Amino acid sequence: MAANDRASGPGKSGGASGGSGVDGLMRTLSAVAPGTALRDGLERVLRGNTGGLIVLGMDKTVESMCTGGFVLDVEFTATRLRELCKLDGALIIDKDISKIVRAGVQLYPDASIPTEETGTRHRTAQRVSIQSGFPVVSVSQSMRLIALYVGGERRVLEESGAILSRANQALATLERYKLRLDEVAGTLSALEIEDLVTVRDVTAVSQRLEMVRRIATEIAEYVVELGTDGRLLSLQLDELIAGVEPERELVVRDYVPEPTAKRTRTVPEALSELDSLSHAELLELPIVARALGYSGSPETLDSAVSPRGYRLLAKVPRLPGAIIERLVDHFGGLQKLLAASVDDLQTVDGVGEARARSVREGLSRLAESSILERYV
Repeated sequence: MAANDRASGPGKSGGASGGSGVDGLMRTLSAVAPGTALRDGLERVLRGNTGGLIVLGMDKTVESMCTGGFVLDVEFTATRLRELCKLDGALIIDKDISKIVRAGVQLYPDASIPTEETGTRHRTAQRVSIQSGFPVVSVSQSMRLIALYVGGERRVLEESGAILSRANQALATLERYKLRLDEVAGTLSALEIEDLVTVRDVTAVSQRLEMVRRIATEIAEYVVELGTDGRLLSLQLDELIAGVEPERELVVRDYVPEPTAKRTRTVPEALSELDSLSHAELLELPIVARALGYSGSPETLDSAVSPRGYRLLAKVPRLPGAIIERLVDHFGGLQKLLAASVDDLQTVDGVGEARARSVREGLSRLAESSILERYV
């Protein structure tokens, strides 16, 4: 059977649709998380000391691998999963995890598909996941573990307590990094007001923003894996990272270098470059500076730069993004915005007297608070 006959298209919400990669893994982890009927059934199988092989999807490719067994097409429940796993052979569940399609079937995937597994059940699970594109769950009777295969990648499902322990450690790390991020971001704001920003200051903030974002991404995976047990963790995570993603983009928009004949770097390109840096590269300020579009030499790191004003204007209450764009386009930089009078601001399309006063007062308050935080 050809290994390139893959299932395509996402499943419905709550299902475990086919597809490999991070998105496919996250969807499947969500479908087997604590609190779901599928996870309840898998744990019943494990406690019953029977083991099982479950394919989470059915199409012509999966059907071509099946022989024997029973065609059921019955509603999925945890108890039915437990009882049917007592039979020899595999279970086939539809990708929405709403029906048990077949039970007691023998699976014959393409034997030429490479696998690192040694046990018959695990080898079959890995090959079926690669050939069909659907997630496959293998419950080991002897090793007493639940292994999930998505696109051939193996993931052992752990108990909530072990995941929570790692998640809490990551959350404590995130809190420390977020505190440091707030410090360097506050320093950057004060330097912007005084027009004393260097490339080093910008890269330090971009570095911290990216670190916080990556730790948050790791914790978000734990939240998905924990299911209903991760609700409190999810609330803590949301509170800690509120505004981090917009701030990351605003910093890049403020400081990405103007295009030249030799070097051009758009905002999306800079964000993509930052995202692609390895953890080791992220620790090096010259490499972060290059991702932003600067040369990264020691001389460049200490060179002066001026913000366009997106980041500080975004802190002014009730100021629409379209107006921010017009203000930046009109004045060309933060220092000119800070020096602009109410009358000057009103020359911008869409900025009336009330909004001009709001911008003027908002920038003045931000300037005062930033300077006070730095020197008091």
